[in-house]
Formats: sequence, C-alpha cells, structure tokens
Amino acid sequence: MSVEVSTELQGTLVALLVGAGDPVRAGGVVALVESMKMHHEVVAPVDGVVNAVVAAEGSTLSPGDVLVTLGPPIAAAAGDVLPPPGVSTAASLPKGLDRPDLAEVIGRHDGGLDAARPDAVEKRRRRNRRTARENVADLVDEGSFIEYGPLVIAAQRRRRDVADLIAKTPADGLVGGIGDINGDLFADARTRKAIAVSYDYTVLAGTQGTQNHRKKDRLFELAEQLRIPLVFFTEGGGGRPGDTDGIGVSGLDCLAFLWFAQLSGRVPLIGVNAGYCFAGNAAILGCCDIVIATEDSNIGMGGPAMIEGGGLGVFEPTEIGPIEVQRANGVVDIVAADEAEATAIAKRCVGYFQGAIDKWDAPDQTALRDVVPLDRLRAYDIRTVIDGLFDIGSITELRRDFGLGMVTAFARLEGRPVGVVANNPHHLAGAIDSDGADKAARFMQLCDAHGLPIITLCDTPGMMVGPDIEASALVRHCSRLFVTGANVAVPMITIVTRKAYGLGAQAMMGGSTKAPLACLSWPTGEFGGMGLEGAVRLGYSKELAAVASDAERDALFTEMVDRMYEHGKALSVATHFEIDDVIDPADSRRWLSTLLAAAPPVRGDRPNIDTW
Repeated sequence: MSVEVSTELQGTLVALLVGAGDPVRAGGVVALVESMKMHHEVVAPVDGVVNAVVAAEGSTLSPGDVLVTLGPPIAAAAGDVLPPPGVSTAASLPKGLDRPDLAEVIGRHDGGLDAARPDAVEKRRRRNRRTARENVADLVDEGSFIEYGPLVIAAQRRRRDVADLIAKTPADGLVGGIGDINGDLFADARTRKAIAVSYDYTVLAGTQGTQNHRKKDRLFELAEQLRIPLVFFTEGGGGRPGDTDGIGVSGLDCLAFLWFAQLSGRVPLIGVNAGYCFAGNAAILGCCDIVIATEDSNIGMGGPAMIEGGGLGVFEPTEIGPIEVQRANGVVDIVAADEAEATAIAKRCVGYFQGAIDKWDAPDQTALRDVVPLDRLRAYDIRTVIDGLFDIGSITELRRDFGLGMVTAFARLEGRPVGVVANNPHHLAGAIDSDGADKAARFMQLCDAHGLPIITLCDTPGMMVGPDIEASALVRHCSRLFVTGANVAVPMITIVTRKAYGLGAQAMMGGSTKAPLACLSWPTGEFGGMGLEGAVRLGYSKELAAVASDAERDALFTEMVDRMYEHGKALSVATHFEIDDVIDPADSRRWLSTLLAAAPPVRGDRPNIDTW
C-alpha cells in the first residue's frame, strides 16, 4: 500500500529533495514549492520509502497534485539512523550557529567589541582610560544591556570602503541602549531600567557624526517614551566634518540638541566625562541635570581647532576648561578621581531618582545635640549636621566648590531619597550671595522636577549686603531663590539650626515660616528681621552715641543685644506660633520621617531645569 505526498498550493516545483528509494521520516521535507515568491515545504505525512517520483522540478502544480509516493518503511540496518523530521535526506540544511546568515550577524556584532579591536584598546590603556563599552558595562547590571544600532557605521561611504568603515567605525562612535542600574537595590524591573549612552573616543575621537546623531535621537525618543533615567558618557571632540553621505549643507537641522534639551525636567539626565569634551559633546554635557567629571577632564564649548580657527590663538587642549576651573565655576557638580569612580557616582545618583531602599542605618541622633556651639558667635561645620541627620553613607554633595555659602546634596532618610539645602556658616557666616542663591534655586528645581522632598537647614544672617555684592546682580539672583522656593510642588521642611534672619531666612523656607510642611528650630535658633548686632546699631544709634565712654557704650550694646536675643530666641518665637516647634536635635529625624511618610508623591510641573 502506497501513500501519496501532494501539494496544498498552486505554484512551481522548484526543488525535489528526495529520490526513488530514499527513506523518509514523517515530517521530513520532500520538496519545495514556490508560490507568490515564497518557497513552501512539502513534508511526508508518514515514515516510508520513496516508491516513485511523480512530478518534475520546474513543473506548475495545482492543489492536490501528487509529487511522490511512499511505500512502507524498511527496517534500519545496524548503525543507520533515519533523518529527523524537517530535514531532507538529499540536502541537509545547516543548523544552530552553523547557519551562514546567523554567523554573519554574530561576526558583525563581535567585530565591534573591544576584543576584536586590540589596537584601539591599547591606545586607551596608554592614556589610563577605559573604553566606552567598559564604562557602559560597569554602569549597567551584568547581562542586562540591549544595544541600539551596534551595526551602524560612519556616513563616509563616498570616501572609504565599507569594509574599512566596518572595521574602523563600529557603531559610528556611539554605544547606547537600555539596561538595569542598581538591580541589587531595586526589585521592580521597571525601576531598574535606564538608558546608557557613551561616545567612543576610539572611533574618530568620539566626534558626533551623521548616524551618531540619528542614534542619539532614537535613544532620546526612548527616554521620553519610557520616562527612565539617562546616563551619558560625553568624552569627544564635538561635530565631525568628515562625513560625506548626507544631503545637507550645515547640519544645523539635526534634532539631537533639540530632543535632548526637551528631556530636561522629564527624566533624570546624568553626564559623565573623562578627558577632552569640546563643542557639541560639551553642549550635551551642559544640558545634564548632574555633571560628573574626572580630575583629568577638559571641558569647553570650543576645542583647540575652533579657537585657532576663530583667530583667537593657539592652545593645547589641556589649557581649555581644566577641572580646577570647571569645579570652581559651577560647571561640574562632582569631581571623581577616574572613570571607575565617576561611574560609581553616576549609579549612586541614578539611585536617588529610582526611589526608596529597604536597608539603611541611622547615625546616633544624640550627637546632634552638641554640633552647634553654645557660643552663638562660634562657627561650626554644617556638613557635620548633614552627616549626623541622614542615613549613614547616603549623602552625595553637588557643586561643593561653587557657591561656598550654600550646601546642596542628595541624601536618604530611612531609605527615602531627599534633597538637602543648607547654609554654610564657614562662608560669609552663612549669608546668601549670588552664587549661593543660584546654586540653591537650581537644586530645588531639580528636586521638584523629579519628586524629591526638600529639607532646608537654615543658619543665615540674611542676604549678603554691600556695594561689591550688588555688582553681582544680587537683587535678581536672590529673588530667584524666592521665586523657585515659593513654587515647588514637592514637600519642603525647614530646620533652623541657629540664625534665621531677614530675607535670607525666608528664602531658605520657601518664602515664610509658614511655607514648609513644618518650620522647626533647634534650641540654638534665633530669629529676627535682621541680625541682632546690626539691629541694635541701627535702632539704637542715638542712645549709643549719647554714652560718653567706650566701655559704657560697649556694655550698653551688649545689654541691648542680649535683650533682643531673649526676645528673638527660638523658645520665645515659638510662643507666638511663628514657628511650629522648638525640638531636641535628636528628635529631628522623627519629625522629618513622620511628615514625609504623610506626604503624597508629587512632582513639579516644570518645562525644564535651569542648566545653571
């Protein structure tokens, strides 16, 4: 009894894969029929041996036409094995990784990896630098990264062979994709996700090429759609003049800078730089919410070629925007020793925007009772307060070397991320100058945009005064702190550690002692419309002038200051309910954690965060 093997399609028989006498297993392919430009397999319905071949290759078939007939299967001789289903006896197809199409794809991907480019890696080693892929691999959790556009090459086909471009310009000098960051801290799969991007200095000096820009555009779109953080390693020389495959002239219609700038306020943007970062690369870095740079960084809006081309002189790249300049002027938020430390800091900063963590340790709160000296004129270190108040090891300070009168930092309180703004009594006694106001206002915007509650630690004699400081446009800069603080949507809580005088104190509270969720004071707190000494000199100038001897005048001055201090000290102010309470410093965390636990999650509706 024979079994007919027929086609179900109308088409052309393009290949017979079996001949008379061939054994066939059920499901084995016996022929290929072309229909509508596609090849369709015809398989054997049962095990058997080909009795006869009925149709000829090249013939036109109709549904139901018989191709071959099968007789009963024969017993296999010792050692013989019938082919498995889906594999013909006449022409076995490659399987697994031996497929030529898959092998070609894998080879192209592997060709762009560091292992395939030892010369490029060695150049990085000679400069004590890591490769772009090493930085990305260190940033994201192992095995979590999926890369976009790894097969892209530079748009220079008109001047270079494709094979050369594949070998020398992998990924067009930009490694980017999506991966997990801090997976050890956050169990939720979405919370861990972030976009990682890095210019590749081994490819055309990390410059921004045509396809390179298009890849950035794609990744920026993903950040917008997914609303996940973006970390960008920005080393490179800016725009690339050597691409030939475009149809434009100036390239000013590229969308990368538009779309990246539009991400501001929508997703956290963290820039990391080591080495040279000029022109377009620096513009990307400058748009970031947080700028981390290594000690050997040089950052500038124009590199040596642009400066020389502008007729402004000849400079070495190391002379342009060195780190000692960029850390003091506020361009760089955090300085790292090397790429490894910079990457670790970037992961830490991403973590603040990922949310609360379960494991944390609190410092000994009783130590806070002795941080502020009893002598009200004795300076102290506000960073000791911050270290003692928030979770151990959770603090990351931004712009430490700029705006010295203000401290801005991320921290955690019982695992919850917060922003901290504090006056620094060691600089101008904590008076607020233009740089300090800018620093605090911008940090408040950052916290507001990404839903981090703000804790302010107030110890200020007020806004800085004098002809010199007014030359810095203090009126506008300090008012910026009022406008920003009054319009944040996230919870704000103020603790007065010592001085709370005048407009400066109100600015630290969001405009008023009644603006924060709570305005608290430690026992050392003192309040007033202006500093006590100045108030006495102004308000009692006639009385002081009427005293004949210097000794008596000094005694009267001290008496009046002491009297005003008793009137304006925290316990007195609390009796008038101008503040919410005077508390034991050791009770500060309980107040803060209670209020933050009661506050709903909220983000400010900000179109962007000021870059300054």
